[in-house]
Amino acid sequence: MTTALNPTSIAPPFGDYSHGIKSGPVSCFVVTSGQLGLAPDGSCSADVRKQAEQCFANIDAILHEAGCGRADIVRLSAFVTDRAFFADYMAVRDEWLADVAIRPASTLLIVSGFTREEFKVEIEATAIKRD
Repeated sequence: MTTALNPTSIAPPFGDYSHGIKSGPVSCFVVTSGQLGLAPDGSCSADVRKQAEQCFANIDAILHEAGCGRADIVRLSAFVTDRAFFADYMAVRDEWLADVAIRPASTLLIVSGFTREEFKVEIEATAIKRD
């Protein structure tokens, strides 16, 4: 069972996420490496929205291999290389989570760059498969 943790004693989330997640009992714990906008053929779109979509597609593939799905995600950590990319990332994230009842805890950081200049977005996920 997963429960959103949004105490009334602190400011509410200013986006579509939960401050915290409580989950258990647990049968499987999945942590992804940061996923970049790399397609299976190694290509990378110059468009930040397409990169974010590819990051989430990669996370979907990892979750599927582990026997999990989007509803099992308890935390997302994302990184973008420019404040201007914030809205595109958030739109893709919110669309990707549209059918998830309890939104995961979420962090977004603006960073100076990644290992290759063309990368604009990187996303990590933590999922817990419940019994």
